[in-house]
Amino acid sequence: MKEIIIATKNQGKAIEFKELFSKYGINARSLTELDREPKDIDETGNTFQENAALKAEQTAEILSAPVLADDSGLVVDALDGEPGVYSARYAGDQKDDQANINKVLHGLDGVPAEKRTARFICVLAVATPGEETIFRQGICEGHIAHTEAGENGFGYDPIFIPERYEKTMAQLPKAEKNRISHRAKALQELGAWLDKQ
Repeated sequence: MKEIIIATKNQGKAIEFKELFSKYGINARSLTELDREPKDIDETGNTFQENAALKAEQTAEILSAPVLADDSGLVVDALDGEPGVYSARYAGDQKDDQANINKVLHGLDGVPAEKRTARFICVLAVATPGEETIFRQGICEGHIAHTEAGENGFGYDPIFIPERYEKTMAQLPKAEKNRISHRAKALQELGAWLDKQ
């Protein structure tokens, strides 16, 4: 593999993937760097793996090239696994981070600290036309805080406290967050796979 397309328009995410692939001499390009940007793929799957596969496989077919896609989100045990695959649009299609946070906190109103367990999950899918799709997963265990704290990060970071920490993801320095995050762990797993190629 000499080149791979990263199925994202998120520049921060694209940079992380580019750094990983560059170590293996693989040129990674995001969707925004292509001459013709493919249409958005509908995420109709019921799991993170299904959604990652949909994005990777359909984009690989359109572009006739290897494609990496990811799907990730927050799983809260006391909310029966919600928001799960609906993490980005939990409070509506407008993808409002604050509204999503408010909905989670409201749903956990009165739930004691020991029952607020949760995890961030990231699934990566690498699809190459004519080959079997490769999946790698990263998980960051933790629990949901009673109130928001911190200015760093995005999404649910201000209410998620990682295991063995007393601060939310949004209170941690960026380097520390990137070391323990679900995406970092999925990237480590992908790196281990690339080592064997």
